[in-house]
Amino acid sequence: MIRGPTLITPQMAQEAIDAELAPWPAESRPLEQCIGRTLREDVYAERDNPPFDRACMDGIAIDSAVFGRGVRRFLVQGIQAAGAPALRLAGGEHAIEVMTGSILPRGADCVIPVEEYAVSDGIAALAAQVAGTPYRNVQRRGEDSRPGVPMLKAGTTLGAPEIAVVASAGLASVRVSRPPDFMVVSTGDELIEPGAPIAEHQIRRSNAYAIIAALKERGFERIGNDHIPDDEGLLRDRLALHLAAWDVLILSGGLSKGKFDLVPHVLRSLGAREVFHHVAQQPGHPMWFGVGPQGRPVFGLPGNPVATLVCLIRYVVPAIAAAMGTARAPPEPAALASPMRFSRAITRFLPVCIRWDERGARSAVPRPTNGPGDFLALTGTDGFAELPPQQEYPAGFLASVYRW
Repeated sequence: MIRGPTLITPQMAQEAIDAELAPWPAESRPLEQCIGRTLREDVYAERDNPPFDRACMDGIAIDSAVFGRGVRRFLVQGIQAAGAPALRLAGGEHAIEVMTGSILPRGADCVIPVEEYAVSDGIAALAAQVAGTPYRNVQRRGEDSRPGVPMLKAGTTLGAPEIAVVASAGLASVRVSRPPDFMVVSTGDELIEPGAPIAEHQIRRSNAYAIIAALKERGFERIGNDHIPDDEGLLRDRLALHLAAWDVLILSGGLSKGKFDLVPHVLRSLGAREVFHHVAQQPGHPMWFGVGPQGRPVFGLPGNPVATLVCLIRYVVPAIAAAMGTARAPPEPAALASPMRFSRAITRFLPVCIRWDERGARSAVPRPTNGPGDFLALTGTDGFAELPPQQEYPAGFLASVYRW
């Protein structure tokens, strides 16, 4: 457990979390079920890609050497269809009509596009100023990739282009990370579900839905949702069940120093090992992280809505992605569009909107909240900038930006 008179920094918190999370299990899945998954093996070309010299346009295939001798009229002897075995030019002044994607006929090394010639009585007459250079409009065999060289590396997130690459390698299935399942828990007597009657002294339970939405946006599907009142016995019973049943536990609330902030005590009583509690940051100072009795990660996020979402994006999402083998993407650098000043020096997470000027330079426009409970201020923002501990930040200050 990290303790000491000085609170740990966000970087130290990130490193402590990464050190505790073991690599997530991998599984073999059919390609149709791999979208958004993290690749856990290198993918190699099945053969040269493309596997033959390939026509890149509809047109006629000719011998460029004959063109170089001044020939501009060619006898069209046939059609080379995509997927058909290669034909062969019958003679130097012959041409074969080719379709985009077809194999280049034997004896030909140049494709003249249909816009540059006219055919009459089986003779293709080339227009003036046509270029007939070797391998014009031809993609050479092996130009994209060759066997033995990875086309995709482990750690790649599989989107539509990557799935196409895997399929081109002849693989009907591939090893990917198994996504974890999550239990999202809100604590507090004051929380009331959306749609239920609410009293003056109560507030809507919104943090859990923000967490679930952020996880689903990143492709996670197995997500549980629970609300536990501020009752030590109920907390102990329900958290014990969740610690045994779910891969990752994410809690919101119950972490500060009030009499009803019971979560750290209850987790320790259930055998969870506390790694750290409190981080030198605003918002999100009370953040808690530990490991359950079966080695499963437990993230305690502060209950204030802004702090909840900031800590989820800053710590939980990248840590889980790294454990799944996903290559960690660095935060985006962006210059503050206006100066900021604070009363004390501590790491700040400042909501921002990303903008580009006419030169294409990226800047972060500050959108300060009215406090960690002002979740309305987050709407329309793109993420938050992490500002190192100082009191003043001039316009143009280069900050790290995390996207929601």
